[in-house]
Amino acid sequence: MTDRIPLNSLIQPHISTLTPYQAGKPLEELARELGLTDAIKLASNENPLGPSPLALAAIQENLHTLHRYPDSHAFYLKEDLSRHLGLSPSQLILGNGSDEVLDFLVRALVPPGGEVLSTDHTFLMYGLLTQAVGGVFRIVPLKEMRVDLPGLARAVTDQTRLILINNPNNPTGTVFLRQEWEEFLDSVPPHVTVVLDEAYIDFADDPLVPQSLAYVAEDRLLVGLRTFSKAYGLAGLRIGYGFGPSKLMDYLNRLRLPFNVNRLAQVAARAALTDQLFLERTLKVVFSGRTWICRELERLGLSYLPTQANFILIRVDRPGREVYEAMLREGVIIRAMEEYGFPYHIRVNVGLPEENQRFLQALTKVMGLNG
Repeated sequence: MTDRIPLNSLIQPHISTLTPYQAGKPLEELARELGLTDAIKLASNENPLGPSPLALAAIQENLHTLHRYPDSHAFYLKEDLSRHLGLSPSQLILGNGSDEVLDFLVRALVPPGGEVLSTDHTFLMYGLLTQAVGGVFRIVPLKEMRVDLPGLARAVTDQTRLILINNPNNPTGTVFLRQEWEEFLDSVPPHVTVVLDEAYIDFADDPLVPQSLAYVAEDRLLVGLRTFSKAYGLAGLRIGYGFGPSKLMDYLNRLRLPFNVNRLAQVAARAALTDQLFLERTLKVVFSGRTWICRELERLGLSYLPTQANFILIRVDRPGREVYEAMLREGVIIRAMEEYGFPYHIRVNVGLPEENQRFLQALTKVMGLNG
């Protein structure tokens, strides 16, 4: 009998050392662990209002079609998005969440040993996706908790293939502004593709925050990423998209598996695009809740970063993991931030007014503060 070959000897080394991404704890898991059935979740930057009502109606109308495969090219959603964004359908690519589009970009553009530049204290998937293709992930420190665009430009080498940044940045909520962005774009050499992840752009109310749409051109290697998970409330359907030069989108589409965006996600996204009232309600809830939470944090003497997103990074001056665990016992799911390089911070997303109130009450109790 032939000796068995150990499986770990067959796996690529850069895969065997990967650490899976840890998502926010689901409410169902907390119910199983602690028996809490009235818990609230403010950990994953989800829409506190739920999904768009128009998207729900579209889902209901299409439930009878679930025996049919979806349109693999999502023709009608692309048509709607192209009108919404002012782009050609050929400049678009759809993904099972914007994470999948990130995966396409890394797989298409980064050879083994190729470099991906990003920052510290940012979305963890950037490094994981780079490692998955055997690339080299290099980080440039934040500067005053903001993305250091000049530092990123200086860090580019001949091996650099991608620069991955998000604005507003997750988990800090901080932003860079238009003038520094334009100076950065002008300084990036032509062999480097810049990817601007705008998952939280709808929550940025500073008019000086740039949007990638204004800079997309056929002769510029710039890709914008957006999602229906946050402002549109469709996180459970996993649908996002990217836009950029048509030729690059064509190459990315060659990596896309058939039917990667399911039928219900497509119809829900089309409906959500038209639901302006829901979007306005979402922004009103987030902006007012963000202001209220920040004011209460100041009253309690807790420091936080000013944010242009729908979440707030809070310093707790004790291990954030301890605060997270204690908050779970109070039935409030937040996020500990040690994985992001902030061992003494927590992150909370804005919820409904009553959820924000419960979060502050629980935090006051856990921290032993005078409420």
